[in-house]
Amino acid sequence: MNPLLTRLIQRIRTRLRRLIGKNARTVWISHPIFTQSRPDTHHPESPQRISAIEAALRAEKIWPRLQKTVAPEISDSRLALVHPRNYLRFLESVQPQPGKIYRIDDDTVISHQSLEAARFAAGALIKAVDMVIQKKAYHAFCAARPPGHHAQSNRAGGFCIINNIAVAAMHAIAEHRLQRIAIIDFDAHHADGTLEIFKDDPRIMLFDSFEADIFPFPKENIPAGRNPHIVHTPLKAGTDSRRFRTLIREQWLPKLKQFKPELVLISAGFDGHKQDQTSYLNLHEADYAWLTHKIIQTASSCPGRIVSALEGGYTPESLGKSAAAHIRVLAGMRKAAYVTEYQKQLKH
Repeated sequence: MNPLLTRLIQRIRTRLRRLIGKNARTVWISHPIFTQSRPDTHHPESPQRISAIEAALRAEKIWPRLQKTVAPEISDSRLALVHPRNYLRFLESVQPQPGKIYRIDDDTVISHQSLEAARFAAGALIKAVDMVIQKKAYHAFCAARPPGHHAQSNRAGGFCIINNIAVAAMHAIAEHRLQRIAIIDFDAHHADGTLEIFKDDPRIMLFDSFEADIFPFPKENIPAGRNPHIVHTPLKAGTDSRRFRTLIREQWLPKLKQFKPELVLISAGFDGHKQDQTSYLNLHEADYAWLTHKIIQTASSCPGRIVSALEGGYTPESLGKSAAAHIRVLAGMRKAAYVTEYQKQLKH
């Protein structure tokens, strides 16, 4: 075909996709600081996490299918929707000099760049929400760190400084006037920070699966506040694919469909993989592909409006495989061979 005619057809297709709200492709939002900032030399929350995901995306030829953009730094006014100013001033006051670290607690260590990285991580979520609502992207993945779901409104913890997903939800409410937002957290660790922030806010439906006997060691009866839309799914050590999928079908999907969200925010933690060092769950990368597909299928009330943000996952190989499986589905690509093969194994 004539090269000029080929380019003309591509431009027409792009404009048609914009008109029907499918501008395109799933967007990858990141920033160079996420591959530079390191809380401590031997800390598991390391820059290699982002590199491992990108390498897996390139190996599986998913990378060319994504549009890419750089995260902006979040403004203080947006942060203040979730975190009070006295907390933000505290974070600024303990920021160490270059080459030094400051321990907020045993797990949460900050270096000279940690707060700056956290501000860009929250900015990535703001950018993603704006892009999917304005139909500039069809789903988004924020390759950002440090993670956020353990950060409470006025307290850091569990590697987390700023609650990125909570900031995104409040931005969607304040800026875009949304009233029904689903937050889906499938990290192996309980989203205690996100719960604390939204336990009394019925505009938010929070789905939270977690291993019950690891950090932050949630009690059996977790107080849910006044928000009726909180769904806790505790998992026992050793939980495998069949049990995990059964619980999702029974406890999450019917309620998600009934809620009819206007936006879905995913706290995407991949530390439930059987190879990850920080939990005792027995999940497979194909489980993350399956779950992502079910979320898209069930949240049909908001097509294209899914924003996923990296939370946990600390073993580079399993993190890369799991995140790639998740992003492949967000990008609308055909099932990977390893997913199809694993599905067959489960059936037998």
